[in-house]
Amino acid sequence: MLPAGAPGLGPVPALEPLTYPGRPVTAPALLDGGTLLPLTAVPGPHRVGGWRLGPDPDRTLDDVLRARGLPPAGQRHPVLAVGSNACPAQVSYKLTRREVPAAVPMVPVRLRGIGVGSSAHIGTPGYVAAAPFTDPHSEVTLVAGWLDAAQLAVVDATEANYHRVLLPGDRFPMTLPSGERLSGAYLYVSRHGVLAGPDGGPRPAGPQPALLAALLAGSAALRRILGPDPEAWVARASADGAVRSEARQIFRAEGRVLPQEEFAPYMDEAAEVRTYDDLPPIGGEAGLRRSPTRGD
Repeated sequence: MLPAGAPGLGPVPALEPLTYPGRPVTAPALLDGGTLLPLTAVPGPHRVGGWRLGPDPDRTLDDVLRARGLPPAGQRHPVLAVGSNACPAQVSYKLTRREVPAAVPMVPVRLRGIGVGSSAHIGTPGYVAAAPFTDPHSEVTLVAGWLDAAQLAVVDATEANYHRVLLPGDRFPMTLPSGERLSGAYLYVSRHGVLAGPDGGPRPAGPQPALLAALLAGSAALRRILGPDPEAWVARASADGAVRSEARQIFRAEGRVLPQEEFAPYMDEAAEVRTYDDLPPIGGEAGLRRSPTRGD
């Protein structure tokens, strides 16, 4: 298990809730346990598995994954993160505590049509986690993790308050640093909706202490069970599931919840999970090579 301050990765939000969402990846990298290895996007015909890992121009991401007996990029599932799944410290913590190898390619992705708000629930560690909402005018940079089947199962288990949906790239354009446009990627959508802000629209995500302070300031009912300050909030919420449930009811009673029904067409949790190889790039099927799934 990683300590709360693993060198180079920063604190683990699950262990230090007021640091949520943690320190995100800012450039393509391979999460390798407690470290990040730089990953260089290769423009042109190569997909993510053909990107260069480290300074050696002949060593690709897939070369390294295969050498370790791990699935290559093409057999993995691209999953967009709006919150702490963009933080390598959190991802490594989630995987290593379940004894699953924490080797995950993590890539910033430019995405249009999605905003980042706050879920209308409190997570087990005591923080109010981020959640996506649809916004045709929004353009954000999110981090996509390429998760293998075992890793996806672990992350799914930590996202019980979310639906995993397959976001279509023609409706929500998503572009990698190489210029590749993804035809689809997975996204976790809150089962509880997102919190409304003072203007009635989705409350934007932000630093956890400021968010919790604003929620406390706006609700006497929340101050009663979680106040007076963010430190008390996370201590009380993390210690008692009944308090978390009551807070969720207060969100609804006070009219703070915005359902995200626009995601309903993309929910099919019984569907077979698609891999990166199953999702050819948009506008480049003829020019972009699929990541090979077998050795020579």
